[in-house]
Amino acid sequence: MSFSGLIVQLLNGLASASSLFLVAAGLSLIFGVTRVVNFAHGSFYMVGIYVAYSLVERLGDTWGFWPALLLAPLVVGMLGAVIELVLLRRIYKAPELFQLLATFALVLVIKDAALWIWGPDELLGPRAPGFKGAVDILGRQFPTYDLLLIVVGPLVLGLVWQLLTRTRFGTLVRAATQDREMVSALGVNQAWLFTAVFALGALLAGLGGALQLPREPATLEMDLNTIGAAFVVVVVGGMGSIPGAYVAALLIAQIKAVCIWLGVVELWGTALSFSKLTLVVDFLVMAVVLVWRPWGLLGRPQAATRATAGLQEQPLRRASRTYGLGVAALAVLLAAVPWLAAEAPYTLVLLIDLLVAALFAASLHFIMGPAGMHSFGHAAYFGLGAYGAALLARSNLVPMEAALLLAPLAAAAGALLFGWFAVRLSGVYLAMLTLAFAQITWAVVFQWDSVTGGSNGITGVWPAAWLEDRRMYYALTLVLVGLGLWALRRMLFSPFGYAMRAGRDSSLRADAIGIAVPRVQWAAFTIAGTVAGLAGALYAFSKGSISPESLSVGKSVDGLVMVLLGGVQTLAGPVVGAATFTWLHDTVARNTDYWRAVRGGTILLLVLLFPQGIAGAAQQLAQRLRGRDTP
Repeated sequence: MSFSGLIVQLLNGLASASSLFLVAAGLSLIFGVTRVVNFAHGSFYMVGIYVAYSLVERLGDTWGFWPALLLAPLVVGMLGAVIELVLLRRIYKAPELFQLLATFALVLVIKDAALWIWGPDELLGPRAPGFKGAVDILGRQFPTYDLLLIVVGPLVLGLVWQLLTRTRFGTLVRAATQDREMVSALGVNQAWLFTAVFALGALLAGLGGALQLPREPATLEMDLNTIGAAFVVVVVGGMGSIPGAYVAALLIAQIKAVCIWLGVVELWGTALSFSKLTLVVDFLVMAVVLVWRPWGLLGRPQAATRATAGLQEQPLRRASRTYGLGVAALAVLLAAVPWLAAEAPYTLVLLIDLLVAALFAASLHFIMGPAGMHSFGHAAYFGLGAYGAALLARSNLVPMEAALLLAPLAAAAGALLFGWFAVRLSGVYLAMLTLAFAQITWAVVFQWDSVTGGSNGITGVWPAAWLEDRRMYYALTLVLVGLGLWALRRMLFSPFGYAMRAGRDSSLRADAIGIAVPRVQWAAFTIAGTVAGLAGALYAFSKGSISPESLSVGKSVDGLVMVLLGGVQTLAGPVVGAATFTWLHDTVARNTDYWRAVRGGTILLLVLLFPQGIAGAAQQLAQRLRGRDTP
């Protein structure tokens, strides 16, 4: 550690902050006006660097570099406008979570489009003409191009601020951020305003990507890696606040820089690796900020829009006799599968995965639908249950059967701790806090080599001898998943379930009649985490191993997609969504190299055709048919 090293790392942090700010600023603009949580924003960043690479290849390294860096954002901005016109404009009236599902599907489509156009290999662009060298700073070399990036961030901030405060367009954007319905009532063409804002946001993301061309290679993993960091910056700064995004980007980048500078430090005989904290420091910052200031550093509480204020879901109804007979018939059919598919052993493997996914999705739906709490980090409890089962089984302290039943307690402990903080927030801020806790948990598991096996995970996690037959383990999974689904449904029609829905529909009215809404939500959060832990334990013994991927953001997103595909407002939704998602993933992945695009396109089609989810659409159709039959 030296003073010169600290200065250079802080300068590196400033350069990284500028790049991160460009992406976050576009994301903040889009959310502030359209209220769309745009998962595809990282894809615009990725496309920006790929397009810049192609333009430089076409125009030449010397004379074409700087024009390419200016043209690439324009191309990405036009792509954003087309996406908004063709897709998003059709689903603005759909629930916000389904808009999120649509943008996630776009991520899959754009990723495979990039794979088809540019291939799977990393593409490293040339160094910037005129900025190829380095300057001496306190005896250390610092790239001159990074000095340019340090200047670009404040420059773009100033230009965007001038646009928002000194132009009619900016006035409309700020007005729409506060009250979209009033802007529309005053005669402003809201549709074209949304298109312009979405294109501007995509342009900023494309600029951020293009500027990285001399610094890092273009890869297909840049989209998801970038969107996570961008979300953190936007939330820490305050949703919709451009200056807040810049302050948050500076804060996070400088803390990472200091961690890298510190490296490994020995305190009281214990070596602490601060450099490893860079994997999770942004989420630690987000967790602290949201607990201390729920609306972000420069944000403000979100006001409910007139279109959704006071909107309540239809009350849940007990299952009809026909529905009960259908479920019973399905249970009998599933129980008979080992004999019906005796010559197709892979069928049992697929069905076990489907059952585990259904239980995981149902646990997430338990807090998303009836409780109204959106979670982006539910995989944390799935992973805690899986690792709990694996560690207990490997320790030989308890038999496998006991490990399977005790493992959910690890998930329950995590949900009990994280839920205490999470239930004090709402909306996007609650969802992002759950994501922060999930990423913190993932980082601990990923780096704790002596206990969790680090990135390699834990292997040799097999069921007991009497369960080695795949048919017996399938039967056990079917029983436990069935009991879990039954227990969740039973709780929803208990006084506790009614209290959950009362707190979701109107926390003030629920509090007035004596319902302690935070306690009810905390209990629901813990129950959902426990059930997710059971799903994780079943998964660990079915695969024989477990890795940090089970706690990743991708796993949480998979659960979210399952719930939304099936329908949030129906109890059968998560099961239908899990079955559809698992079947799509398995079938498509085995038949084409571009399975992401096919799966994403299918999800987009389902979102457009069934905005209430597959089960929700089926329920509406059944109600219409019953209405026609009624004399």
